[in-house]
Amino acid sequence: MDAVVVSWSYRPSAPSDASWIAELRAVVMRPDLERLGRFDPVRVRQRFLDAFEPQLTRVIVVEGVDIGTIAVRPAAGAVWIEHFYQAPEWHGRGVGGAVLGATLAEARDDASPAPYRLNVLQGSGARRLYERHGFVVESEDEVDVFMKRVPVS
Repeated sequence: MDAVVVSWSYRPSAPSDASWIAELRAVVMRPDLERLGRFDPVRVRQRFLDAFEPQLTRVIVVEGVDIGTIAVRPAAGAVWIEHFYQAPEWHGRGVGGAVLGATLAEARDDASPAPYRLNVLQGSGARRLYERHGFVVESEDEVDVFMKRVPVS
């Protein structure tokens, strides 16, 4: 079944978004973290709250509803895609691929040769999305897969 891409937009995130995003993260990551024996309901939320940078994060909006987030963080020698979460009821509907594609294209507007980097949990279905967008495995451990995408010139 092909995903049907719906109309979506971004809005800037604000500090007041932290709680619902932390909750979304817990919901989205729970199945993979449980499978890996790593789910801790407090830690999964606190790790987000400790790392949240509203100025780097955008909220994904569909039909007037906040359904997810994506953050783009420039770093020395890389551009990190982080906090890319989408409400489970929106998985498989083309929104994630559209958002990731648009984010990668937009981040490239600065013509920086720095690669994109991200990490995904071992066994996560999200890895297939990243591979479809040109990410390859750079390294991995028992919990995380670190991926890289070199900009296309």
